[in-house]
Amino acid sequence: VQLQASGGGLVQAGGSLRLSCAASGRIYSSAVMAWFRQAPGKEREFVALTRWSRPSTLYADSVKGRFTISRDSAENTVYLQMNSLKPEDTAVYYCARGSQWSQQRNDYFSWGQGTLVTVSS
Repeated sequence: VQLQASGGGLVQAGGSLRLSCAASGRIYSSAVMAWFRQAPGKEREFVALTRWSRPSTLYADSVKGRFTISRDSAENTVYLQMNSLKPEDTAVYYCARGSQWSQQRNDYFSWGQGTLVTVSS
């Protein structure tokens, strides 16, 4: 299964963006789908995750209440709705697929290519 992330761009602080992660091929119901991000000079960090089979979600404290992860099984796509964006949200955002309910990047074995989000102040 390959993952293709899209939807990044330049937005002013306080604005919104929706990222998409389209998967080619079948995603098994046991899969966990996640978003991570990596800012320049920093480690890749967890943002949000959801189970493919049901709408359980988990968020990093830094995005809780502003970001929403969702999935559309008919479209084979995972979304990340980002509201009230801040300059510190600037990063390359990656979608990932794993099988464990985990915030650790090493637990994910399939990654999209990343999409750049830039938030101006």
